Amino acid sequence: MKLTIKPIRVLSPQDKIDLKKIWPEQDAQEWEVLLAGDQKLFVAQFNDRLLAAVKVTLNSSTGILEDFCVREVTRRRGVGSYLLEQVKAAFPEINRWEWRLNHFPDIHAPALSGFMAACDFRYDAQKNDYYCE
Repeated sequence: MKLTIKPIRVLSPQDKIDLKKIWPEQDAQEWEVLLAGDQKLFVAQFNDRLLAAVKVTLNSSTGILEDFCVREVTRRRGVGSYLLEQVKAAFPEINRWEWRLNHFPDIHAPALSGFMAACDFRYDAQKNDYYCE
């Protein structure tokens, strides 16, 4: 099967199981609230399983990425960069992307720094986030 990037509008029972592996500190109720609001949830799916996810908020010409996470067993295989690339391509009208580091564990900061540089994002120390224009 092919890696597929898609928005999720309704969570299946399997989606909830997979998202719990991606975001163990969050619960299904949080995701349901997100889907009922203005945010979007994009996932990377392979063999009917979710491997990565990101929450996306759009504000006129700015896109905000939050809680971007690839399951640890799947990292370093291009899943994250493909997810990011496809989310950006889905919204060509967005000319600035911000990657919020809320709740991001410091232990992963060195790996994230390299990933962000490879994806043409720059770090903004004042906001403590990454951005791409």
